[in-house]
Amino acid sequence: MYFNVKNLGPHKYKNTVIEQVFSPYDNSEIGEVECINESDVENVIDIASKAFLNSTLCSKENRIEIFNKVSAEIKAKADFFSKLIALEGGKPLKDAQIEVSRAIEGLEMCASVIQTSHGKEIPMGVSEASKSKVAFTQKFPVGPVFAISAFNHPLNLIVHQIGPAIAAGCPIIIKPALDTPCSCYELIKLFYENGLPQELCQMINTNDNNITQKFVMDTRISFLSFIGSAKVGWKLKSMMPPGCMCALEHGGVAPVVIDKDYNYQNDLYKILRGAFYHAGQVCVSIQNIFVNKEIINNFSEEIVANAKKIKVGDPLSIETDVGPLIRNQEVNRVEKMVDETLSSKMGELLLGGKRISNSLFECTILRDTDPNSKVFKNEIFGPVINILEYDEMDDVINLINQSQFGFQSSLFSNNMHNIFYFYEKVQAKTVLINEQTAFRVDWMPFGGIKNSGEGEGGIFYSYEDMLYNKLLIIDKS
Repeated sequence: MYFNVKNLGPHKYKNTVIEQVFSPYDNSEIGEVECINESDVENVIDIASKAFLNSTLCSKENRIEIFNKVSAEIKAKADFFSKLIALEGGKPLKDAQIEVSRAIEGLEMCASVIQTSHGKEIPMGVSEASKSKVAFTQKFPVGPVFAISAFNHPLNLIVHQIGPAIAAGCPIIIKPALDTPCSCYELIKLFYENGLPQELCQMINTNDNNITQKFVMDTRISFLSFIGSAKVGWKLKSMMPPGCMCALEHGGVAPVVIDKDYNYQNDLYKILRGAFYHAGQVCVSIQNIFVNKEIINNFSEEIVANAKKIKVGDPLSIETDVGPLIRNQEVNRVEKMVDETLSSKMGELLLGGKRISNSLFECTILRDTDPNSKVFKNEIFGPVINILEYDEMDDVINLINQSQFGFQSSLFSNNMHNIFYFYEKVQAKTVLINEQTAFRVDWMPFGGIKNSGEGEGGIFYSYEDMLYNKLLIIDKS
């Protein structure tokens, strides 16, 4: 496979900059991507702004039909998209296949929300002031959307960003991660081929922060959808004009607590899955595991024994469990964090700790990690977990709540008191019981609090965020 990725939309791009796209596994060139210039920004936004004002451009009926057609085409091309995700993003093929299935379901959900979303009647005639009146709300699109996506789910994240916008009638300008632009490119081409007006979904590529910021600061942009680091997300939010809304999806340290009376043996697979899925490059990857002191020794031995069975290697092999990090410098970064922890005696190495190649890092397990260490406090975004001992539930909850992050947290327990106590006290947007933190289905709300972000993802929730309720009041007298 070799891809020539263009910017997409009605605008005619000139004097573009060409960047190469490389496989994260072996650094082989798999394509090139065309990047826009600063002079293109005005016209791209103008196209989206005018499309928003043209309410007849694509009816709800047409949008439903387009979603269903694109969903069917991806289903027919599932093998192609799965291999593409593995090739450009390094996600193991078995997981890439799951991502494609989720994308298909997500597109079907986009069609469904158009059919089921509605306004409501507002009671009138219940007071002297409201007599002879009738009132109801309808939902209207907020306006043009600018979306910045991430590399780790190069197809499904795009579905979650452009799908709700198109469903809501909001023209969208999408900027995929420059490491993984191919899946986005192929998806949007399918939308065009199945009848979506190009004005409603434009794709731009850039590695220039100034260009990105020009989109964010423009008063014609009504909504910012951002998936990426907290540092960048908050900076972009500070640049938004008054009235612009946003959804920011950052990261976290995804704590997991193992209660002393819980029979964890049957859940070791799902815990390891939550930790090392996509080499830990997921915003809700398990990072810090707190184990009751009565069972920590057995737990540590058993999770290490099971982790040794994980196969790290070529993402295009169906046998591979964990693939590469997205760039070689990410291997350097993770290796440095682990080395600093060990050299400063802030943790004990139970497994891994070294690079396998320039792109692969061993599944790594640290124990008794110092809560003041970077590898505990900061998001690792790599295949590394910490195991810590705790005694009382209050102690571990207090430690979790000291974190700057608050995304998804898990407790493995059969104690109903502890389950509800943990749910009520822990500072997280989502609490999972007897399930790992990387669990997600596409119809649930998904997002963080604190430094983990703002707003909610999920097809329905993103769709609702891109609409506003407009009230109509009629005097019948």
